[in-house]
Amino acid sequence: MSKTLSNGILAVRVEDHGAELSSIIMNGTEYLWQADPAFWGRHSPVLFPIVGRVWDNVYRVDGKEYGLSQHGFARDMDFTLVSETENEILFRLTDTPSTLEKYPFRFCLESGYRLHENKVDVIWKVTNTGDRTMYFQIGAHPAFYFPDYRPETAERGYFSFGGKTALEYILITEKGCADTTHRYRLPMDGEYLPLDTHTFDKDALILDNCQVNKVTLCRQDKTPWLSLSFNAPVVGLWSPGGKNAPFVCIEPWYGRCDRTGFTGDIRDKDCINALGPGMKFESVYTIEIHDRK
Repeated sequence: MSKTLSNGILAVRVEDHGAELSSIIMNGTEYLWQADPAFWGRHSPVLFPIVGRVWDNVYRVDGKEYGLSQHGFARDMDFTLVSETENEILFRLTDTPSTLEKYPFRFCLESGYRLHENKVDVIWKVTNTGDRTMYFQIGAHPAFYFPDYRPETAERGYFSFGGKTALEYILITEKGCADTTHRYRLPMDGEYLPLDTHTFDKDALILDNCQVNKVTLCRQDKTPWLSLSFNAPVVGLWSPGGKNAPFVCIEPWYGRCDRTGFTGDIRDKDCINALGPGMKFESVYTIEIHDRK
């Protein structure tokens, strides 16, 4: 089941499956990737209760081992509609016997969308409904069309980062986990990172340590196409390597994959969030569509 929101400027569609944003249209142009499985069969999944992979797909809570696949289970579950107005919608997911077998914490995850002018606010609320400290990560994975995509050319436009000119990233290496011992400089051209068909040959570029709070995808003339603003400490940048894909992902994360070889308890996992019983985590990130017409 899908729901549509519109404010006369933007029209968006949201699915109850995964509470996934599946369309953003302004002035007749679709900005959100339409999930062609030849490249990547998703639009904008919500990543919970982990972001990325845990080492060997196994993690530990108080000495007991559990299995979780990449990005957790929320993106593959049906959410319940909580509230709906013309320009705002909210969905909810709670723990089940099946989730407790994989993730031994009771929770309430709410995911919503709110339109204002040319912007979409993406709203997350995580509540610990159990009686012990809950450890979790949450992240976004929206995919956007390149503005000037031509499959016969290599250039794909630019990223800018709110005026930042010196940024570092780490890479995913073994078993989908990150090598945190090596850091690399983004090959910036002033305030811009040139994007081409080889930018993501080594998988996602992970900018951690709160280096940026805004990423703008720009056309080949460097005018802005769309921006994401966020308070998340990590952002992943990704497009499928070697596929000449028509889209790129800008992914604000409260967390990331394990570092290679990590076998400790979840409480010691890199970029983990802790909530005491009855406590709530809340966050909003904003997608802004730019229009030069």
